[in-house]
Amino acid sequence: MKLLIDHDRCQGHGRCYDLAPDLFGEDEDGYGQVLGDGRVPPGREEDARLAEANCPEAAVELVEED
Repeated sequence: MKLLIDHDRCQGHGRCYDLAPDLFGEDEDGYGQVLGDGRVPPGREEDARLAEANCPEAAVELVEED
């Protein structure tokens, strides 16, 4: 699984990095950003889904990798 953020949709509410601070951070303007390469470590899938579900603008996307 991999996390993505649509920066055109993100409004900087910060729910992603509040809910999963080891998966998301904030940029210098307070907008969410995916940490590292975006791959969700084993055992962190639930937190990634929670962040995706709680983004008011649906800017966080969790995609399956082949």
